[in-house]
Amino acid sequence: MKIDPKKPADLSAQIAQAIRDAIISGELIVDERLPSEAELSEQFQVSRPTVREALKRLAAQSLIRTQRGASGGAFVNRLSFEGAYSQQITTSTLLLSMNAVSFDTACEARFALERACAALSAQRRTADQLATMRAEVHRQSQPGLTDEAFCASDVAFHRALVDGAGNPVLSYQLAGAVEAMQPLMNMITFTARSREAIIAFHNQIANALEDRDSTKVDTTLDELESYTRQLAQDVAQQRRNPA
Repeated sequence: MKIDPKKPADLSAQIAQAIRDAIISGELIVDERLPSEAELSEQFQVSRPTVREALKRLAAQSLIRTQRGASGGAFVNRLSFEGAYSQQITTSTLLLSMNAVSFDTACEARFALERACAALSAQRRTADQLATMRAEVHRQSQPGLTDEAFCASDVAFHRALVDGAGNPVLSYQLAGAVEAMQPLMNMITFTARSREAIIAFHNQIANALEDRDSTKVDTTLDELESYTRQLAQDVAQQRRNPA
C-alpha cells in the first residue's frame, strides 16, 4: 500500500483509499487486523493523527471496525447488504435532490426497477412478506391516518414487494429506488392522489402475489405508473393555473 505525498489530495484521504483498495482487491481480508497506527504511520511516512483520520474515514464507510483491549485494534469489517441499505438510500436521496432529477425520470426508473422484481416476487414471496403487504393496505385504509404515515406505509408496501424477490442484491440496488425515489413522488403527488385508488392498486398487487400471478403484478405496476404520471401532470397544471 502506497501513497504519493506530492499529490494535492489530502494525505489521510490517500491512505484511506490505499487501504480501501487493499480490502477490495483481497490483499486485506475480512476480520484481518490492520497494522497499528504506529506501523501505518511509519509505512506511509505520515503523522499518527493523519493515520487516525484515515481510519475514521474507513470506519465511516463501515469498511473497518475497532476493538479495544490487548487484542484490539482496527479490523476489516464484513459488510452486509442490510447494513449498507441506509448508505444506499442516503446517496440516492442526495443525488436526486442535488441534481434536480425530473419526476418523469425518477418515475420511469423506479417502476422499471420494481417491475424487474415482479416475476421473482410472485414466485418467491413468503407468507410473512405477503402479510406485511396486507397489513400496510389495512393501515392505509384507517381513517385519520396522516399524509406522512400514509406515505411511509406506501414505501413499506413496495419494500415488501421488492424483498419478496428473495434476492439481496436486488433488494440493495432497489433500496434507493423505493426509499428515495418513491418519497419524492409521494411528496409531489400526495395532495392530488386518491387514497382509495392507491389502496385498490395495492390490493390488486397483493392478490396477484398471493396467486403467484406475475403477469397481473406487472400489469398493475404499469397501471400504477400511468396513474402516478397523470397525477404529476395534474399537479403541474394546477400550479401553472391556480384557481
